Amino acid sequence: MLNNDIEFVKRNLPFWEQISKEEQKIILDNAVNLKYQKGYVVYSNHDDCKGLAIIKSGNLRTYMLSDVGKEITMYRLFENDSCIMTAACLLKNITFDVIIEVERDCEIILIPVKIYKNLSMSNILIQDFTNQLVSSRFSDVMWVMEQIVFMSFDKRLAIFLLEQSAIENSDVLTITHDTIAKNLGSAREVVTRMLKYFQNSGLVSVSRGNIEIKDRKKLMEFTK
Repeated sequence: MLNNDIEFVKRNLPFWEQISKEEQKIILDNAVNLKYQKGYVVYSNHDDCKGLAIIKSGNLRTYMLSDVGKEITMYRLFENDSCIMTAACLLKNITFDVIIEVERDCEIILIPVKIYKNLSMSNILIQDFTNQLVSSRFSDVMWVMEQIVFMSFDKRLAIFLLEQSAIENSDVLTITHDTIAKNLGSAREVVTRMLKYFQNSGLVSVSRGNIEIKDRKKLMEFTK
């Protein structure tokens, strides 16, 4: 790895200063820099475990498929986030299928699963870090499940549009109705119908491949 990769690893492993020099060397000697393009499937349950991935740039989307084939986004991962599901074989009782794909061109630092597993088994600090990651992702999944079960679709869509605006740092979102449907586990027709309602209400302006937020304040009222 390059020097900036090494410094990135040190900054993003909270246990770094507490582990031994030998353990630090094992991580740095084995970690690799990988780059993926948008749309690439980094991991699915049918793949071998890859290891602990730390995102250096871009972002990943983790989703699962419903019984009828609809995609449900469980969480997204951005710069400096760590992805434990690529090391799912370290976790017991993971029985559902998850898929991790590149949402924007992505660069990651990967600590191979065999290396990470051996270090985790011998060092309680690394085990604790893994447990915290699992707990955090579980909270993300429970939030999504709560939205699906208890929230009306207009509220879910408003939340998604505002989150996407924050991600893109723009009120003009380059996104299709189909992509929104995949993220929300809904049908494209439902998304189109609700966006038309939002547009007629003056909240957004919809054009081919783009959605512009016109009244952020009113859109936020839908999230309450």
